[in-house]
Amino acid sequence: MSAPGVWRDLPARLISALVMAAVGGALIWAGGRWFAVLVILVTAVMVWELMRMSAPKRKRGALMLAGLGAGALTLVLLLHSPLALAALLAPGLASFVRPRLHPVAVAVYATLLMMSGYGMVALRETSGLTLIIWVLGVVIASDLAGYFVGKAVGGPKFWPAISPKKTWSGTAAGWVAAAAVGAAFVLAGQGPWALVAVSPLVALAGQMGDIGESWIKRRAGVKDSSHLIPGHGGALDRFDALTGAVLAVLLLGLLQLMPAIGG
Repeated sequence: MSAPGVWRDLPARLISALVMAAVGGALIWAGGRWFAVLVILVTAVMVWELMRMSAPKRKRGALMLAGLGAGALTLVLLLHSPLALAALLAPGLASFVRPRLHPVAVAVYATLLMMSGYGMVALRETSGLTLIIWVLGVVIASDLAGYFVGKAVGGPKFWPAISPKKTWSGTAAGWVAAAAVGAAFVLAGQGPWALVAVSPLVALAGQMGDIGESWIKRRAGVKDSSHLIPGHGGALDRFDALTGAVLAVLLLGLLQLMPAIGG
């Protein structure tokens, strides 16, 4: 059984989550430029946190790379050209200019963050609100189930060398919760039954996004990517799973394996 102390961060987490849900939900609903601005800002913050962790003494450099990321993503979204997608590589490539911790891993992760940011806006514009709500539902349900079941049940660790807090019980609970979200969308007439099978795969991709960020944090010797969000740490800590989930949806779409979502 878990000790009462493991829940001490719950009030801060809940308050922060409610604020993020209110602001994010309104902008997701609005779509268009408002949602794009939100995604650009969050992506830039995540790039800043990544660069700050990998080279903590170069604070100005982290800000410059975050600005480069925001500018590159804005350019790609404005041009709507396949050739412009190369700009998403800019922060990762620019990070090689000065030495930093695990430069290749950081460059790859920065590129994935940029691709995920672009993917969020592209999916909202091309596939509509319902798909974005489903992705968010899968990630949130998986995260909540993993958090509460993992804390309450505990048990063997999922990947102790990288993420010592993540348990198999919480991980499996996340898959079940994701499948339940998929089933809810199917029963609401918003997708085929294949969505029930795809949802845990997207949840797993989200969990791998969490694992990837945990690996970088352990190498950098930090607990949180920053302290911007009370109870959650930084933007990377909060949206690492969403990054993995969005990339999985993009890949499934390219492979033509993504079920149609929406009425």
